[in-house]
Amino acid sequence: MPMDAHDIEAMIKAAIPDAEVTIRDLAGDGDHYAATVISESFRGKSRVQQHQIVYRSLQGQMGGVLHALALQTGVPSA
Repeated sequence: MPMDAHDIEAMIKAAIPDAEVTIRDLAGDGDHYAATVISESFRGKSRVQQHQIVYRSLQGQMGGVLHALALQTGVPSA
């Protein structure tokens, strides 16, 4: 069963409470999403570290229920 965009957003926000999260369904099939996650907690971390934090927040759903997630991360602009 595909994962709902609201569930993805909720899981990310539960792990990264200050995050601004935008989720887009890329194919309309509930399997391919793009996420933009902006968080002050990413400051000073490499892009890889930022992505690892987001993937951990999804609690092992990547590659299973959640087939594909195009991810963009960053810190808030001043």
